Amino acid sequence: MSAHPRLPGRLVTSWQTDDAHWPVARSEVGFRSDYLTLTVDTIVGPDQQEHGRVVVRPRPAVGVVALDEDGRVLLVEQYRHPLGRRVLEIPAGVMDVEGEAAQQTAARELAEEADLVAATWRELITVAPSVGYSTELITLFEATDLSEVHEDDRTEREAEEADMAHWWVDLDEAVRACLDGRIVDAKTVIALLTVARA
Repeated sequence: MSAHPRLPGRLVTSWQTDDAHWPVARSEVGFRSDYLTLTVDTIVGPDQQEHGRVVVRPRPAVGVVALDEDGRVLLVEQYRHPLGRRVLEIPAGVMDVEGEAAQQTAARELAEEADLVAATWRELITVAPSVGYSTELITLFEATDLSEVHEDDRTEREAEEADMAHWWVDLDEAVRACLDGRIVDAKTVIALLTVARA
């Protein structure tokens, strides 16, 4: 790799990152639930100095871009307590069933949150949305050839999900909503831009 001709940094010819890690001297569990664990880690830098870091360790998750035959994407709108408001998102959820593969979780979440079944699945990308403090990984999928879950087989939604609204939005309009700030959820922004780009 060579230096940039006039700015700090190196020019990339083939992408490779340094995988050296900073060892963990100590790790204490500050909180644990079925959904996540929070640890306070002490890491050691190359200069042998110790640094405290809080790490949120949730279960892996999935998200689903459900597209109908006319290029509309399903967005769910629900109240999100951490932000204190309703948020537009793609259907999503945590991998909390032992032994379930990511696509199986995605199909289950699509059925539970949107009453939809997809005949065709495509894995898009796996992202780490908050690398500064979280180990969370979210695998994103595109789901097409949609049909509805039979009414007798639908999940009874609870808590915030019971108040969920469902909107079919043209993909181009959904992308505009990502870029103008109407959609702020990271997994949704990444998933929609990935589908639009692909």
